[in-house]
Amino acid sequence: MSDLDLSSIQIANTSDARGSACPGPLLEAKKGIGKVKVGEVLEIYSNDSGTRTDIPAWAGKVGHEYLGMVAAEGYDKHFIRRKK
Repeated sequence: MSDLDLSSIQIANTSDARGSACPGPLLEAKKGIGKVKVGEVLEIYSNDSGTRTDIPAWAGKVGHEYLGMVAAEGYDKHFIRRKK
């Protein structure tokens, strides 16, 4: 992860997985990453607590950069930069 200001990062696409339980948010991330270009950032909304570990682990495993998470009201916003 980096020291980016996640509140001001430019988002290329957002996947809204609020209301879905595991593995829903991860599946949304997999679909969403295909909709952004290499170097762009995907934002994922999720209110499933498992996403806090699943998304960073998946991003690292498949070669993308997990930028971090910001807590919002009732859900989390996760940020992934597509690397390949």
